[in-house]
This record gives sequence, C-alpha cells and structure tokens, in this order.
Amino acid sequence: MDELQGTPVKGRAAVSNESSRFEREKRVLVDDGWSRAHEPEPPLRTTVLPDDARRVINSNESPDVPFDFSLNPYRGCEHGCVYCFARPTHAYLGLSPGLDFETRLFAKRDGAALLARELRSRSYRCQPLALGANTDPYQPIEREEGITRQILEVCRDFNQPVGIITKSALVTRDIDILAPMAAMGLARVALSVTTLDRDLARRMEPRASTPGRRLETMRTLAAAGIPVTVLASPMIPALNDHELEDIMEAAAGAGAGGASYILLRLPLEIAGLFEEWLRAHYPDRAERVLSLIRQSRDGALYRSAFGTRMKGTGPYAELLRQRFRLAARRLGLNARRWDMDCSRFRVPPAVGDQLQLF
Repeated sequence: MDELQGTPVKGRAAVSNESSRFEREKRVLVDDGWSRAHEPEPPLRTTVLPDDARRVINSNESPDVPFDFSLNPYRGCEHGCVYCFARPTHAYLGLSPGLDFETRLFAKRDGAALLARELRSRSYRCQPLALGANTDPYQPIEREEGITRQILEVCRDFNQPVGIITKSALVTRDIDILAPMAAMGLARVALSVTTLDRDLARRMEPRASTPGRRLETMRTLAAAGIPVTVLASPMIPALNDHELEDIMEAAAGAGAGGASYILLRLPLEIAGLFEEWLRAHYPDRAERVLSLIRQSRDGALYRSAFGTRMKGTGPYAELLRQRFRLAARRLGLNARRWDMDCSRFRVPPAVGDQLQLF
C-alpha cells in the first residue's frame, strides 16, 4: 500500500496526527483501496476531559523567561497554532502532538481551589504568576468552563500579581477583575500578534482571534488602565518576519507599552508538524523558510541551549534582533512585562477561620 500525505483539515492547523516520541508504533496514512475521496470528511470535534492535577503552580528555572511561577488552566489548546511549543507535552499523555493537541483537551476544573490552597501554604513566597505560559487560558472552551475567571478571582482575593499571556479577545470579559488589580500594580496582559495578514493567521492559528480583534483588545485593555505588552511571536523567516515593525507599530497605536519577540522554535515533534504544514500551505517557499531556520540554529531546525533558544544565532538572527531593538526604541515599547507589586499579597480569612480582634 502507498503512503499518503496528510491534507489540511478545515478549522485545524496540524495536517496529521503523528505518533508521539514515546510510542513504539508509528501511525502511517496509507491508501488501502477503500478510498472514499468523494465523501466529505466528518468534522473533527473537540473533546474536553477533567485534568486531576494535585498542584497547579509550576516552577520555572529557565533564564530565558521573566517569571518563575506559572499556571495553565488547560492541557492542549483549541487555538491550534501549528508552531506552538507546547505541542510535545501531549506526548506525556499518550496522545499525538498533532491533531490530538488541538482536539483532545484537559481542563483543571478544580484549579481555583488548588491555587487557593497553595497560596495559603506557609511555605509560599509571593512572586508574579504567569497565566497561560504553556497553553492559552482564554482558548474557546474557556467560554463554557470559566476556569480562568475563577483563578483570577482567587488572585484578586489574595492580591496575587498575575501576568496573562493570550491571543484571545475573550480576555476583555474579565476587565472587571483585571482593571482594579492593575490599578494596584497586580495585573498585566501580554497579547500575541503573530501576523497582521488575516489569511496567514487563519491557516497558522485557525481558532484564535483575528489580528484585528487582538489589536482592538489591546485598545480596550489599555483604555481600562491595564498595562499591555505585544508579543510579536514567533517570527518565522520568509513567512511573517517582514511584518515585525508593522506589528509593533500597530500595537503601539493600540496602546501597548512593551514588546517582545521570539524566533520560531521547533523542538521535538513540532519540527515535523511544522514542515508538513509548511509544504501543504506554502510549498513554493518551504525550502527557503527551512534554510533560514537552519542558518539561525547552527545548521539544525532547533537548538535548545538556554540563552539562544529564543532568539537564535547567526547573521539572520542578529539582523532580526537589531530590527526589534530599533523599532522598540522608536515606538517607546520598552516597558518591562512583569513588574508587579508583590508587597500587597495577603491571605484572606478562610470559611470558619476565627476573626482577629486587631
């Protein structure tokens, strides 16, 4: 039987459901002679199962990110961004980093209660908490689950500083919580804008808010007094890198006060998934894109060394770095993303606690 190439699935980014690195067998799409090409494929439905975590605060020791603690309300992400560096984490669940990552999701439905318990621990020392460092806390299922909002309510009650990373307009739903927190230096939002090209965004991050809505979200948040940073990430050579300055300028006009960028990262299974997506959607420039990536990763598609994994090395990476610095200086996008006030943290009385006289 002949091996077949995967084809794009409407509303999804990954072209296939490639086996994870932990599986002994590899799934291969083949023509077995029973082709039903004339019949439309049934839509891929999203399923959500509970994630029975024991703890929700994750510690981070990477020198490449500006926070030490993070929390992710969901595993997997319905936004389906093809480049998402969190995809390989689905392999630990026995699932594919491909289509499974976009369609088989896990929700930490007791996340708010677990967070409150951890914040009450005598050993806890307050530091800014990054919400959504791995998967988006405002992905579409949040509309029904509401876990992110519950977690923000806990942060508000404890005066726990929180920085949100998202590419969803749904974050404006929680302005009633975020604006008062921001007024006390307890909340910031970083919005990812990968491209201003709506067609490219639809192919690359099919269920995320459109670029225009993300810029409008920045305006709404900034008007409410919530500090906003734009993440022009990832920058993909010969695909969206020419938009770097345009993205930053549009974000500055929408009220952003800070900016950051990351050069495309392709760890583990993402390298194959991204190349498959690239050849399916942009076959005419696939080799050029991959060549520039290798030139920025010491000849490989990815290098994981701290200090260079986010920005790359070599002439192309250095040019991108200089372009970003010049644009940030010109546009005044130099505000630090995670400057928040930890001195306000307090543990509120729990139900049943004895009231204090003084």
